[in-house]
Amino acid sequence: MITPNQVIDAVNEVFGRHAGLRALHACGVLLEGTFTATPEGRALTRARHMEGDPVRVTARVSNGSGDPASPDYAPDVRGLALKIYLPDGTKTDIVAQTAPRFPVRTPEGFVEFVRASEPGLGQLVKLPRFLLRNPRAVPGLPANLAALRPPASYATLRYYAIHSYRWTDAEGGSRSVRYRLVPEAGVEAVSPREAKRRGRAYLRDEIVERVGRGPVRFTLEVQIAAAGDPVDDPTFPWRDDRETVAAGTVELTGVDTTREGDGDVLVFDPTRVVDGIELSDDPILRYRRDAYSASIERRSGLKRAGP
Repeated sequence: MITPNQVIDAVNEVFGRHAGLRALHACGVLLEGTFTATPEGRALTRARHMEGDPVRVTARVSNGSGDPASPDYAPDVRGLALKIYLPDGTKTDIVAQTAPRFPVRTPEGFVEFVRASEPGLGQLVKLPRFLLRNPRAVPGLPANLAALRPPASYATLRYYAIHSYRWTDAEGGSRSVRYRLVPEAGVEAVSPREAKRRGRAYLRDEIVERVGRGPVRFTLEVQIAAAGDPVDDPTFPWRDDRETVAAGTVELTGVDTTREGDGDVLVFDPTRVVDGIELSDDPILRYRRDAYSASIERRSGLKRAGP
C-alpha cells in the first residue's frame, strides 16, 4: 500500500510545498461559534455534544487547493471543518466538502486522481485516462463538477462529510449515518465573471464581513443508511429516499483569533470521534489519520495530530 508520505509527496508535486501550510485546503478562515443538538439528534447517539446544550465550536472554511496563491474565484472544492468541544474536555471533528462524492475508494486511487486533476493542458489527457481506469468515479461527475462553481459565500454552500459513521444511542441501538451541513442562507452561486470581479480573496473577505453583521448558521443533517447501503464506500451517492434527521445547528458568530498562532497547530481530523460515534470500515476514512499526521509533521515538525 502507498505510504502516507507518498500521498503527501504527490499532493505537493501538484500544488507545491508551502512552509507551515496544509498540503490541501491551504487557504482558509477560522471562525468561532457553537453547536446545539436537537432532541431528534440526541435520540440517535449518546455522544456528549448531542445532549442539547450549546457547546463551543472552532470552524474553518477554505478552498480545496494546496496552493495558497490560488484565487477564490478559481474552480475549486470548498471545505467546512468543525472542531466541537465536549463538556468533559474531549473533542470531535467533522470534515466536510462541497463535492458530495469521493471519486475513489483507495489511497492509491486518490493519488492518481490528484495527478490527473493538475491544472494545465495535461489534464485533457490525464483526466479521461483516470476515468477509464476508475469507472466508479463517472456517476459522481455531474454533482462534483457542479460543486466547483464559484459560490456567493462560504455561507451559501452545502457541505458533505463523505464518510459514514456508526452512531449508538443510550439504549445501545446503532445505525450508520452520514452528515451534511445545510446553510440557513440557502445555496447561491455566482458566475465566473462575477466571482473574478469580486477579487482574489472575495470569499475570505465576505465571510469575515458577514459574521461581523450576525451569526452564520448551518443545520447538521444526518442521513440514516438503509439495509444494504455500502457504508464503507465514499463513492456511494446520497440518496433522496433515505431518512434524514435535522440533528443540530451550527452557529458561527465571529472570527477566531485564538488558534494557529505562536506555534499552535490546529488539526481537523475526521477520525477523531468520541463515545457514541464509531468509524466505519471505509478505507479512505481509516487512512486519513496517518495521512494527516504525515502532513502535520511536514508543516510543523510535530509527530502526531494536534488538538
